[in-house]
Amino acid sequence: MNPIKTTEKVKSEKNADEPQSSNEKGKYEMFENEDIMALEQELIDTYLKSSFHPVKILLKIHKRYIKELLLSLFFYTIKTLPCIFLPVITAKLINLVVTPTEHLAQTMSLYIVLMVVLFLINIPMQRLYIKYYSIVSRMIEAGLRGALVRKLQQLSISFHKEMQSGRIQSKLIRDVETIQSLSDNLFSTLPGIVINAVTALVIVLHNNLTVFWFFLLCIPCSVITVKAFLKPIDKTNKKFRKEMEHTSANITDMIEMTPITRAHALEEMEIRKITSNLSLLANTGFRRDMIHALFGSVSWVLFQLFQFVCLVFSTILAIRGEIGVGDITLYQSYFTTLTGQVSTIISLMPVISKGFDSIGSVGEILCSMEVEDNREKTPLPTLRGEYEFKNVCFSYQNNQPLLQGIDLKVNAGETIAFVGESGSGKTTLMNLLVGFYLPQSGTLTVDGHDITTLNLNSYRQHLSIVPQNVVLFTGTIRDNITYGMTDVSDKQLHAALDAARLTDLIDSLPLGADTPLEEHGANLSGGQRQRLSIARALIRDPDVILLDEATSALDSVSEKQIQEAINNLTKERTTFIVAHRLATIKNADRIAVIKDGRCVEIGSYDELMAKKGEFYALRSLQQV
Repeated sequence: MNPIKTTEKVKSEKNADEPQSSNEKGKYEMFENEDIMALEQELIDTYLKSSFHPVKILLKIHKRYIKELLLSLFFYTIKTLPCIFLPVITAKLINLVVTPTEHLAQTMSLYIVLMVVLFLINIPMQRLYIKYYSIVSRMIEAGLRGALVRKLQQLSISFHKEMQSGRIQSKLIRDVETIQSLSDNLFSTLPGIVINAVTALVIVLHNNLTVFWFFLLCIPCSVITVKAFLKPIDKTNKKFRKEMEHTSANITDMIEMTPITRAHALEEMEIRKITSNLSLLANTGFRRDMIHALFGSVSWVLFQLFQFVCLVFSTILAIRGEIGVGDITLYQSYFTTLTGQVSTIISLMPVISKGFDSIGSVGEILCSMEVEDNREKTPLPTLRGEYEFKNVCFSYQNNQPLLQGIDLKVNAGETIAFVGESGSGKTTLMNLLVGFYLPQSGTLTVDGHDITTLNLNSYRQHLSIVPQNVVLFTGTIRDNITYGMTDVSDKQLHAALDAARLTDLIDSLPLGADTPLEEHGANLSGGQRQRLSIARALIRDPDVILLDEATSALDSVSEKQIQEAINNLTKERTTFIVAHRLATIKNADRIAVIKDGRCVEIGSYDELMAKKGEFYALRSLQQV
């Protein structure tokens, strides 16, 4: 068990994370939580209404930011004026040297002043361009991640069990970054390319029609090159993304399994398994890189040849006296600009392909219809705690029947314990009671309401759950106990800590309830983590309590203390208990024995022991 952090260490970590000064913070804070939250639902709706079409989705995402995009484009155009006019001024200065005029000094001075002004204008224009585009970019980035988080909170538990957490993390981080890169290229880089290319063509057209037609020859060559490589690039990008998600999921599993791996001396096996994934990912990435390399080299050679031919062509025109000597530089510069822009477009194709693939990847979450929809369902402002199972049947996706006609009536304030062999359906019953799953046939009523008609969010506000596998996050003990609650007084907290028999532990820690926990509460013992989970449930003062092996990780002394606390707190509350250690449920009002998805026995502890049936047999096995 890792040691609890000392007060000094905690203070030093807090100082390292000190927020910026208020002036600096205000200067660069452009976004409000409310704006991002409003964008989240809009992005989800955009995905659902766009039939998974990546181009439509991308355009609709940016539709609300037309004003900012146009402003950024305007300032970008102004900031690039030096690049646009420099070849013209260069050509004119060379022509002045070759053929001096009467007002040479004045003309040169005018050109110099013009270029200096254009250079200086670049500074404020660059900041304004970045400001307005960054507003769009950062809002969409935050909005997409927020939309994924929002949708993940809405999706069913079955969706989360089917999709590995590593894949979800990859979509949330890597795919959103790729989409942002796509947006940057399409809405920032691409407009700049168009502006520079069009400017070059217009100026050349104005100066010499013959050279203009020569310039246009590079366009069909570009189209042919892109078309030849587009399909293999798209294919390798998709394969690389899927391999990345698979590897990310396996690495997440590896991290979670580290204690088990170390305990069984399986480090080398785990290393070989992950290395195999990494090798496959590296080979997929290598194939992708080689296709990109061939694509880039072919396009580069093609444009370099065109650029050299342009130099030779314009030189011949100058020798024949059709253009000035300085115009060689003019046309060469603009042709370099044009081929550079077309080459940039071609180099963007892999990025664009990856971006559209990531839009589809994110859509696997945002377009999923496995959503718990509570709209227009009956809210439950109060809960008495009366339940009734009427011929309830349920099976998971493998279609193997798990619950086969459960009939059970539970009165308000009653404590019901579910017992039975592993796989008999006890945990599934608890999941149905919480509303994680709904009956596939038959009905489950809560206070007389069919659970399928209830607003499950309002219903769950009356529940407290203590799972067998304790879930703790990296934060303080106080944060973990009061999770999701506001304005919890120290009196309430200490009452919950005392009821969960955590007072002695808290008093022994340097920061008390404000002591930070390590990942998954690694600096607490198993019993301490379980009691912390019980305190989290107790502080909510619930109407219904669900305990899934809540005392499984406790030693004998702690178990007795917790059992007493649970017995006191379950008075006048409906309580459901899943228990394997049958001695812990003697005080339950009734015990339901679940076997093969059916309730085969029900009664008090004494009644079932006297009956000498299924429960008696289970209890006898534990006494051996």
